[in-house]
Amino acid sequence: MAVFAAAGVASVTALTFELPPFHAKNTHILLSAEQNHAANSRGSTSQWTPPPRKDMLDALKNAREDTPNKEAAKGVFDLLIIGGGATGAGCALDAASRGLKVAMIERDDFACGTSSRSTKLVHGGVRYLEKAFTDRDVEQLKLVIEALRERSIFLKIAPHLSSQLPIMLPIYKYWQVPYYYMGCFAYDMLAGREKLSSSYFLGKRKALEEFPMLKTDNLVGALIYYDGQHNDARMNVALTLTAIAAGAVAANHVEVVGLLKRSREKAKQGLGPEELCGAVLRDTLTGESWEVQAKGIINATGAFIDKIRQMDEPTVEELVSPSAGVHVILPNYYSPAHMGLIDPATSDGRVIFFLPWEGQTIAGTTDSPCSLTPNPYPDEKDIAWILHEVGNYLSPDIKVRRGDVLAAWSGIRPLVRDPNAQNTAALVRSHLVTVSPSGLITIAGGKWTTYRAMAQETIDKALEIYDNLSPAGPCITDRFQLIGSHAWSPSMYVNLIQNFGLETDVAQHLCASYGDRAPAVASLASLTGKRWPIFGVRLTALYPYIEAEVRYAVRREYACTAVDVLARRTRLAFLNANAAYEALDTVLDLMTEELGWDAAKRQKEREDAVHYLYTMGLAPSRVNPEERPAATDSYIDVQEDELYHLRTSMEDLNLILKGLGLKMSKPQWERVIRQVDLNKNKSIEFNEFLEVVCAVKETRDTSRFAGIVADPEEREFPATVRSGGGV
Repeated sequence: MAVFAAAGVASVTALTFELPPFHAKNTHILLSAEQNHAANSRGSTSQWTPPPRKDMLDALKNAREDTPNKEAAKGVFDLLIIGGGATGAGCALDAASRGLKVAMIERDDFACGTSSRSTKLVHGGVRYLEKAFTDRDVEQLKLVIEALRERSIFLKIAPHLSSQLPIMLPIYKYWQVPYYYMGCFAYDMLAGREKLSSSYFLGKRKALEEFPMLKTDNLVGALIYYDGQHNDARMNVALTLTAIAAGAVAANHVEVVGLLKRSREKAKQGLGPEELCGAVLRDTLTGESWEVQAKGIINATGAFIDKIRQMDEPTVEELVSPSAGVHVILPNYYSPAHMGLIDPATSDGRVIFFLPWEGQTIAGTTDSPCSLTPNPYPDEKDIAWILHEVGNYLSPDIKVRRGDVLAAWSGIRPLVRDPNAQNTAALVRSHLVTVSPSGLITIAGGKWTTYRAMAQETIDKALEIYDNLSPAGPCITDRFQLIGSHAWSPSMYVNLIQNFGLETDVAQHLCASYGDRAPAVASLASLTGKRWPIFGVRLTALYPYIEAEVRYAVRREYACTAVDVLARRTRLAFLNANAAYEALDTVLDLMTEELGWDAAKRQKEREDAVHYLYTMGLAPSRVNPEERPAATDSYIDVQEDELYHLRTSMEDLNLILKGLGLKMSKPQWERVIRQVDLNKNKSIEFNEFLEVVCAVKETRDTSRFAGIVADPEEREFPATVRSGGGV
């Protein structure tokens, strides 16, 4: 029974909440500590809580046939899943729910890669439908039909983390009305009984009422169709916790450094003389290494699958063609809170989405070939292209400014390679399951919407390939509710307000992120010292994240680093890189209390977090705290227009630079004005001004302004590549 401190407006009283046992609807499986979990021997509780990470590591270390502990030896795993993203977590849940002994390990954190860097859509692929008809491609059509079915399942098993979203398709030519209407109609029909709300057409006046920021010139009207939207990293955490509740062992910050093989006792058609029997693992937080044994191994490492495949077979041909997709976050006034927008044909043939998400606006994406790196930087040319296309669809009264970008990130899509494709947009976002001669199963490609179907196909293949696997039954994940969804309701946030004295937006956020686990988070909230709200000290005044979430993430969601908290347990790093930077010290203080870090560990965590925030749009050329007041004073002293705009006269700019002990030549100044003054109104935003100052001081810096100041012949301009749209 969970007891929480509850607050009223005038006084604080103690209330008792008994949450329902966690179980899967429409199944006979009870997901509780009563199950024979390899890492959890506690008694039954009314609300299931996951075992600590230490117990997970112990379970992994005991999974050996030659261990002195014969009882622990029984824990040799049926399956070892490498990768803790959407596909890996989906495989872990599928296998565990069938009664298999499963271990899942992730080199960094759950959802650390592409799974947290998506467009946040749960979609059937409306643009794939167009390609299916124009190219008469049956495979594209099958992909759309499968995705539409999976979209429906997705929204049902995690209703607190996902919802339907109307998306507007503005029309500026009359002939496009029947063309796009038939496309949206076909999209609805292919979904069948699983369709969301029906598509419909709006005239010009109604379209502008729904989306007032639209450009009005030549606007005919708009088509509205529906797709799903979700919180991707939180969804990944929910999948992982649900898999653990079903009996899986899962550990983040554990990597594979080698694969173990032995001679195959019995020849099997299509397989080689050796078989995989385990792996060498390493805890990246402590450096400790050990061996784990398993009957089968699944490679679900997303864009990095070829690294594991080459660990198994050094000469194997690569499967994945990595493609970088850049997204930017803009303030919420760039779009209505209830509706998104799609531009199916931008100025250079790409596709762009423009969507409300977590109280802000997300815009993207691009699609460019790239090299593999764990934390890629967003290319400034891609950011500029996105802003340009956003501006093309908005009213001329709305000035799209580079300074309005709150965060920007790049995600690497694991597209299945097609040797005949000329660009990555031509690669189908489908998936492929392969088996190596040693029995390594690799699941490649795919997208968030179809993660469950991919996992089902992968586990089915494992049951076919590996001997001595005894599942308790067939796949049931199409009706398997995720943790947080069972007692959740759209109005449950009201109870949090009444019982804990939380602000409305904080209560709504907790319910949307944690579902029926929100009261457990609220119970950790500290007093604000105010008459209202009574509980819930925020990490930053701009967003509804509270300090209690940090403690909950460490205690119940396996958060081990500051980046785990800022980027994937909360989404602050994705919403506003500067706000995440400002909240960093508070997060570090709380995690130091929870995990007992010393000063050296805390400092390293801070450095790692700042480096990560650079990849999320935080300017590397930040003005030092001691230099900022002087720069600010110099900036304001020359103000002749409204606050935080600088008249870009040579005299003004030289005056500031001279006062700061800096110099800029006339050619440098002209290049800065051309690149920075996006609105062509002879003004520079204050935050951009600070970066200009730093770029003049340090031309070797990687910021876009350092590149501007550098000589043009020294800069490289990547070629424009056709985009395939959202992830």
